[in-house]
Amino acid sequence: MPITQAPPVSFDDTAVAFASKSDAELRKMYALFASMNNNTLVKTGGGLMKTALKWGIPGSKFLIKHSIFNQFCGGETIKECIPVIAELGRYGIGTILDYSVEGEGNDKSFDHTRDEILATIDLAHRSTHIPFSVFKVTGLADSGLLEKVQAGKPLTPAEQASYDRAHARMDAICQRAHQYGVRVFVDAEESWFQQTIDNLAYEMMRKYNRESAIVWNTYQLYRHDRLDAIKAAHDDAKQGGYYLGGKLVRGAYMEKEARVAGQRGYQNPINPSKQATDDLYNESLRYCVQHIDRISICAGTHNEASSKLLTEVMQEFDVQPGDPRIWFAQLYGMSDNLSYNLAHAGYNTAKYVPYGPVDAVMPYLLRRADENTAIAGQSSREFLLIQKEIRRRQGR
Repeated sequence: MPITQAPPVSFDDTAVAFASKSDAELRKMYALFASMNNNTLVKTGGGLMKTALKWGIPGSKFLIKHSIFNQFCGGETIKECIPVIAELGRYGIGTILDYSVEGEGNDKSFDHTRDEILATIDLAHRSTHIPFSVFKVTGLADSGLLEKVQAGKPLTPAEQASYDRAHARMDAICQRAHQYGVRVFVDAEESWFQQTIDNLAYEMMRKYNRESAIVWNTYQLYRHDRLDAIKAAHDDAKQGGYYLGGKLVRGAYMEKEARVAGQRGYQNPINPSKQATDDLYNESLRYCVQHIDRISICAGTHNEASSKLLTEVMQEFDVQPGDPRIWFAQLYGMSDNLSYNLAHAGYNTAKYVPYGPVDAVMPYLLRRADENTAIAGQSSREFLLIQKEIRRRQGR
């Protein structure tokens, strides 16, 4: 079988990476990332921002919204995200609207989150630029209840009724996604109730993934057992006659997982090293492409080596760059050198675009700031690329 010669992808091409940014926007990004390279400033500033919002200090929300919020979020509402969706779409990049508001843990909050996710699916149905919707099961159900189900403990009648309502919310989302042909990610969460989430996701796949992968589960490959989970899910999908959708990420709860494992006295589910995680992630990419007839995947990663590897494995197995079963995804406001260059070369690429009220998404924004903070005084990759593009434009 002939090997497809895919266009070469260079993640160092800043002209492509920042093509959508004006000189003024680029300078604004430069100032923001320069600030985030200052560890003391990030820690102090984060506390000040939270305090300012809490006490309603005049001008604080405006300042935050027009700086860090605009860099990493699409808007406060779905409607405010429309220009961002259109702008990304101009460069062949899809949008994944991510409602980044942590609920209050009651039925009213869970119902509101369900309705918000349904609204993103409705918009995706009407837009050519929104390939996925996404939700967390803890936005629809109490985490303690999910944990109790995973532990196999009997539920009280009230708990069973609560679980049934959560199940109905998830089914309503997946049913709407299937009705409109919109793919939907089920996000991964903490290991002590992840199996409950997995079971729900696979139940929805068996119901709605008969023609194609509509419901996609998420695998955090910093857990040493996740490739085994993917393989078991693939076997079940093959035997059950449905399609498996998998979003592959490295993971988001490493310190918490280690702490809880120590407190509860069980083996830490996290890989022993970053290299082990990288190896497992890359091995999982290869496995999924090898079984592309049954598995659709999204590589949710900011790792350049893994992104490049996936393009090479696709070429090795003669999978076209635009094959609808393979996607790349990065967070909005980060790793534009990956997103824009992959899309420019014809690969299916999307940005996670968080949205929600400024004060409600502050925890998300502070995590982004922490991720971009320099370690031992070294400039972040983002900052260096922005700097490189400014110099390139000055030398034109």
